[in-house]
Amino acid sequence: MSTINRPRGETGLCINGKTYALCLTLGALAQIETVLETSSLDDLSARLRQLRAADVLMVLEALLMGGGNPLSEAELQAANIDPAQTASAIAQAFSSAMKDI
Repeated sequence: MSTINRPRGETGLCINGKTYALCLTLGALAQIETVLETSSLDDLSARLRQLRAADVLMVLEALLMGGGNPLSEAELQAANIDPAQTASAIAQAFSSAMKDI
C-alpha cells in the first residue's frame, strides 16, 4: 500500500481493500509497448482502445511497478479489483503522464 504522489503523476487504485499507486514511468511505458506489441505511441493509443481483460492485467502490472508496487499478474488475477475503477485509474495514469505532450 502506498501514498499517492499526484505531482509525480500517480493515481490510486483499490486492490483487495488497499490503495496502491499507479504511475506511467518510462519503464512502465516500455513494458506496456512490449507486452502489447506496439511500435509507436500512435500504435499504443489505438491498441489501448481495444484491450482484453488479460491486457488490462498486464497494463495494470506495469503501472503498479511504476508506482513502486510490484504485484505479479498471478496476484492481480486472484485480487478483488473493480473493473470500472481499474479502467478509470489506467486512463488517469496515462492522462497524468501525457498531459504536457
